[in-house]
Amino acid sequence: MGVDALRNFGPNPITRAAPPGSVEENVRRTLAEMQKHNVVLGIVGGSTAGCQDNCGEEVARFHAVAPERVWGSAAFGRPGLNIDSLRAQYSAGKIAAIGEVLAQYEGLSPSDSAFEPYWDLAEKLDIPVGVHTGLSFPGITQRAAPMGAPNFRVALGNPILFEGMLNRHPKLRVFLMHAGYPFLAETIGILSVYPEVYVDIAVIDWIQPREEFYAYLKALIRAGFADRIMFGSDQMVWPDAIGLAIDAIESADFLTEQQKRDIFYNNAARFLKLSPEQIRRHHGR
Repeated sequence: MGVDALRNFGPNPITRAAPPGSVEENVRRTLAEMQKHNVVLGIVGGSTAGCQDNCGEEVARFHAVAPERVWGSAAFGRPGLNIDSLRAQYSAGKIAAIGEVLAQYEGLSPSDSAFEPYWDLAEKLDIPVGVHTGLSFPGITQRAAPMGAPNFRVALGNPILFEGMLNRHPKLRVFLMHAGYPFLAETIGILSVYPEVYVDIAVIDWIQPREEFYAYLKALIRAGFADRIMFGSDQMVWPDAIGLAIDAIESADFLTEQQKRDIFYNNAARFLKLSPEQIRRHHGR
């Protein structure tokens, strides 16, 4: 993400803290927050618009500075990324995941046939995939690209639209980013029928009013999915959001200590298929 894009985001909507002034500062401040809060692994998605040989300057810089703490990921909306390039980047270890896939921002469903080559690749290589669901910034459809998305539609963020993709690719390792909020019933439906699907609670765990977020999280747990909810912040250009997201879980008195541990680490370790060696290292053993 370039400097202009960083500035265009403006201050953190909750803390009003200014975004980093450069890519280097964003990398440094984000890694400092991860160190402060003992975040042992994060997935960093980089824009691949026009990208053929790499998946974003920022991803490369994160990976160069902290290869054990950061996994690179290919982020895109309209399906224009070269499949051979994506395969090569995965084979070379430059990326370890695909996402955030922003189909909704392009006015597309994740089950659109245009994404089939990517889902096929991810299924064959067993690459974890994260797809945007739910909402976006207020007024997003009224602003021009790159900071706006005229084709964004709320309806296209409904997790029920994943069914075509999931049935064509039953071995695809996919998670619903932002837990499908606010489509609770549909999210529960997808999780009930497709046990391979996980969710993350990124963004909604710090930007939504605490009471609203807790009601949604409680409903998912009450429905029996405590073992498929993964922590996330999706801090974008606001490193202090990492701490806000962590506090939302730590302060949830309705969660048991085991449930907090599962959300923070165990569920993601299972979904990402971390090795025993990686898990021992994350626990300082």
